[in-house]
Amino acid sequence: MKDKFYQYIQNLQDRITSKLEAVDGLAKFKEDVWERPEGGGGRTRVIENGNVIEKGGVNISGVHGKLPKSMQTYFNVGDVDFFACGLSLVLHPKNPMVPTVHANWRYFEMYDKNGGIIDSWFGGGQDLTPYYLFEEDAKHFHQTCKTACDKHRPEFYLNYKKRCDEYFYNAHRNEGRGIGGLFFDYCKTSENMSMQKWYNFVTEVGDSFLEAYVPIVEKRKDLPYTKAHRNWQEIRRGRYVEFNLVHDKGTLFGLKTNGRIESILMSLPPHVQWVYNHEPIAGSEEEKLIEVLKNPVNWITK
Repeated sequence: MKDKFYQYIQNLQDRITSKLEAVDGLAKFKEDVWERPEGGGGRTRVIENGNVIEKGGVNISGVHGKLPKSMQTYFNVGDVDFFACGLSLVLHPKNPMVPTVHANWRYFEMYDKNGGIIDSWFGGGQDLTPYYLFEEDAKHFHQTCKTACDKHRPEFYLNYKKRCDEYFYNAHRNEGRGIGGLFFDYCKTSENMSMQKWYNFVTEVGDSFLEAYVPIVEKRKDLPYTKAHRNWQEIRRGRYVEFNLVHDKGTLFGLKTNGRIESILMSLPPHVQWVYNHEPIAGSEEEKLIEVLKNPVNWITK
């Protein structure tokens, strides 16, 4: 399974970066192939200063070795070996009318001292972080997610949409990071789902990413914007940074397993503001966004 999934994310990385280069029309991804001293490595691809994408990364990695003590405690296991692979992407567009997007699809195995698999699971998802809310974009993104989920089990969309709203939440701000999407983790063999069925589901979601995001980019990338719009975008990017550094489990795992720091922190935007006690103007488009972030919406039925 690990070889099959790693091959899948290699191919998916190629498809996503090729399409994004075509959409941007100027910038190209720079590739950085790296090795992890403890075992494994990855292929980082970063795009910067494009016509459309100000900064973005589409990274894959496959790492293995002894599970560090800190993560043994986290997973409540003893001295075990592990393998983890995944694709992680974050795209920060230049135009404030285009949302930031994040996605991740991953697979994890743990082994006993004889090399036998003692646990394995899939995880991942995709979520949207707009700066200005276009309801039709939110509906499109969520409908694409639901369509992918519905091909596998009818309860998946609502379950994983709810988990996404709960996970990508800045509790210290009492607001969501964005308008959600899907988030799933610890997807293991069960009565209804074999690992092959989980593989089919996770790859279905991965394959849906470009369909979910690219039409939104193409619709909004040439809209006019002002310095005030840009200031708001940078203030909201600050909230994005706060989530990644304070709450995100993926960032924590990377830092605690001696991950490659440049790949871990490529998710951070290039231009950010923290304005003291900033409040949007009453009745403004900015306030409209904040209200939605504080009260998650069912975009399918809205």
